This record gives sequence, C-alpha cells and structure tokens, in this order.
Amino acid sequence: MKQPTASGTLYIISAPSGAGKSSLVKALLESAGAGLALSVSHTTRASRPGEVDGREYHFTGVERFQAMVAAGDFLEHAQVFDNFYGTSRSAVESQLAAGLDVILEIDWQGARTVRSQLPAAVGIFILPPSRAALAERLAARGQDDAQVIARRMRDAVSEMSHYDEYDYLIINDVFDQAHDELAAIIRARRLRLAPQAQCHAGLLASLLAADA
Repeated sequence: MKQPTASGTLYIISAPSGAGKSSLVKALLESAGAGLALSVSHTTRASRPGEVDGREYHFTGVERFQAMVAAGDFLEHAQVFDNFYGTSRSAVESQLAAGLDVILEIDWQGARTVRSQLPAAVGIFILPPSRAALAERLAARGQDDAQVIARRMRDAVSEMSHYDEYDYLIINDVFDQAHDELAAIIRARRLRLAPQAQCHAGLLASLLAADA
C-alpha cells in the first residue's frame, strides 16, 4: 500500500456491535504497514485483563476526563452506561499533521460531531449480511445473556439506520472480501491527484522540464 503524503486522512469507521468492525480494523492495520494509525480513545472505565494503557485505551480518572472536556480537549465524547469515552483532538490532529492516515472507531453520533469539525474526514460504515448473522455473532461471543443480546440487537437496528450518512458502505459477509474492500478505499484515496502530485513532485518536475 502506498505511503501517505504530508497531510493524512481521517477515516471514521462505524458499525453496529457484532458486525466485525474491530476485527476488520485490526487486520487492516496489520496488512497496511507504516502510514496507518489507530486513534486511541480516552475512557474512564477500568482496564480489563490483557489491556494496556495507551494501546486499547488511555485509561483516565473521571475528574481528569471532565477537566479535559471543559478544556475542549476532545473532538467528541460520550457517556456509555456508567463510563465516559472521548477522542483526543490534539492526538488526532498531530497524527494527521505527521502524514499518518488515522482510523477512528466511533458510533454515528460521534461521527457527526467529528465531521462537523473535520469535514474532510472519510466515513465508512460496516454492515452485517443479515440480522440473523448479527444475532449469531453476538451470541457466539458467549459474553452476554439473552436479555443483553436482545438489547444489543435493538441498538444495532438504530445504529444501522444511519448508514447513509457515510461515504462508503461495506457488507461484512466474507471477512477477507470485506478486508480487501476496506483496504481498497484507503488505497484509492491515496491515489488521488493532490496526494500523488505531492508525493511525486520531483518526478513530475523532471518529466515536465523543458528540454535543455
């Protein structure tokens, strides 16, 4: 995959719980190599076994989180049940300025907020192939009882209704195909005229130079 140029692109990826978004993003980061980074959110929830501060999340106390909100440090933030989550403005902007393409995994509400501030962001929505498949994936996790799964399914329908607010739509039926489609979006964005012209400025100058 081509390397990004001086100014990176922010990719906002959303999906209902169980659609496979996190697995697709993980595979994309592994296959893309240098030049693609994941935005690591702040959260007030406690870390889980195996999680590392700064890798899965920046684990933050409630008082510190609220101080960051008051200071305008977040591009977006939300409360999910008893915990708070937020996307660092300075972290995303510094990554983009360094030439990295950045992936931000958030829901449709967070996506609206971020795109209102960074309208050049590219939105990608991931859908399951069917409701039945989504229910099966949620049940296969083995983490939730039937009541929780039913609530997650209701939430998923609400989330999926906002697919048309995004630039790209991927159906995660066959995982490898969905991964290839996700990678193709980023590859195509990097081949646009402006980034290509910037990346190959020297070549273009030599090709268009007047004969000596």
